Amino acid sequence: MKNIEEIGKKIVNAAIKVHRALGPGLLESAYQKCLTHELRKNGLKVACEVILPIQYEGIKIDAGYRIDMLVEDSVIIENKTVDQIAPIHEAQLLTYLKITGINLGFLLNWNVPLMKDGIKRMVNNLRR
Repeated sequence: MKNIEEIGKKIVNAAIKVHRALGPGLLESAYQKCLTHELRKNGLKVACEVILPIQYEGIKIDAGYRIDMLVEDSVIIENKTVDQIAPIHEAQLLTYLKITGINLGFLLNWNVPLMKDGIKRMVNNLRR
């Protein structure tokens, strides 16, 4: 498995590259497809629209939750095209991190003039 911090750096760099090429104003799905392409070019395994069942009374239930992108089975990316990241978006990613047991996630808001202002890194019990 690749180092989680190295994966994180590749994600940030790829997001900035995609955003520089496309700019703001497109659909979330367009950025997701381009970011997936860029990450795969960089040698990373990427799964999109990953079903995330919830546990209830000992059974797994598909409640319609989907992880936008799962990179190297160790980092979650949630793509947004919103005026600004809201607390509900952060809560969504944190919930996904907790349900999966994954430690690192990124909220990427593509609807910004500079991508660096649209990147929110979140951790769930990350141990160094």
